[in-house]
Amino acid sequence: MKKLISYPFSILYYLFFGLSLLVFHPIQWLTLKIGGYNAHRKSVALLNLCLTKCIFFIGGRVKFDNPNHIPKDKPLIIVANHQSMNDIPPIIWYLRKHHPKFISKKELGKGIPSVSFNLKHGGSVLIDRKDAKQSLTAITNFGKYIQKNKYAAVIFPEGTRSRDGVPKRFSENGLKMLVKNIPDGLIIPISINNSWKLLQYDGFPLPLGLTINFKVHQPIEVSSLSFQDLFKLTEETVKKDIIVS
Repeated sequence: MKKLISYPFSILYYLFFGLSLLVFHPIQWLTLKIGGYNAHRKSVALLNLCLTKCIFFIGGRVKFDNPNHIPKDKPLIIVANHQSMNDIPPIIWYLRKHHPKFISKKELGKGIPSVSFNLKHGGSVLIDRKDAKQSLTAITNFGKYIQKNKYAAVIFPEGTRSRDGVPKRFSENGLKMLVKNIPDGLIIPISINNSWKLLQYDGFPLPLGLTINFKVHQPIEVSSLSFQDLFKLTEETVKKDIIVS
């Protein structure tokens, strides 16, 4: 019965989610052309606030728990597990003061209103997973860009999302390149829970009353440990607060 009731609310969710993407696409273009980077960044933040709040239409909420002081004058490497595309808007909105940028597959760079425009023009990097040389070069340049501007690089080391909430093995390569090129950085581990449940019925209908939890852990100085110890600590920190149910 609960699944049946969720159908009309799911339609409302997708209607407003899609409208947000369509409405903010020309707004992004206009703010970038007229106001430059900062105006565009603010429009992206507002877009992701709207996308985050769409969960209200299915009686859900997003809980973003960040008890830590994260300095704005240092570059960041945000490392999180990946459960769905709904992981991304809350990170952009709640950590907007740190200018989060993403490592994304090149296929997302075209065809998606608002999303593709931001990935191409907002400072993120698009990589070809089939071309290792291109990927490494792109991530290297991306790391240098983050280091120089004291922005935040967001990486999901699992590579692909978990369909059942169980975290996959973290891959070293991307994080290793970021650490190498962001020597002054802080790693910010984040544990994400329950966003995979939005897709438990293949995305339609959506479950009612779902709470998606983000747990931001204590920052780790990139320079404080060897890469292997840093990688191990980061992976363990993210995974220890992932609850599979």
